[in-house]
Amino acid sequence: MTRISVKVDGTTYEDEVEPRLLLIHYLRDRLGLTGTPIGCDTSNCGACTVDLDGETVKSCSVLTVQADGSEVTTVQGLATNGEWHPLQKAFHEHHALQCGYCTPGMIMAARDLLRENPRPSADDVRHALEGNLCRCTGYQNIVHAVLAASGAPEADVASAASGQEART
Repeated sequence: MTRISVKVDGTTYEDEVEPRLLLIHYLRDRLGLTGTPIGCDTSNCGACTVDLDGETVKSCSVLTVQADGSEVTTVQGLATNGEWHPLQKAFHEHHALQCGYCTPGMIMAARDLLRENPRPSADDVRHALEGNLCRCTGYQNIVHAVLAASGAPEADVASAASGQEART
């Protein structure tokens, strides 16, 4: 067993963990943070994406001991004072989910994109979400939601729907 200290969604946890325990299993099984789903366990689907010290990572490919001394933000940690994060609102308002399985990873990857590029194009959004798979939506409404969360004018969001971008 290895002793760790990790801050998750604003709360510091000190635990003894097996050195081989994956971060996704620590979050779900030890901390009860089930908002981050287990997808493929091979880092191919992106469903388990979380923020680790300001960078998005697929938590099925990170050992918990690697997060020692770090700060982790899950999709559950995005809400503030009971208010959804703008991306969570946009996903809801733009019907960017069906089964919802990919949604936490999509939101976390989109959050990373918007930190680096606050005014992305539809192509930027598609490129940023390439590592996250969705079986239900066909991605179009996910792109709309990310553009809407970025504050893009409705015309830009609508043009993304038609495959034509209004912005340069």
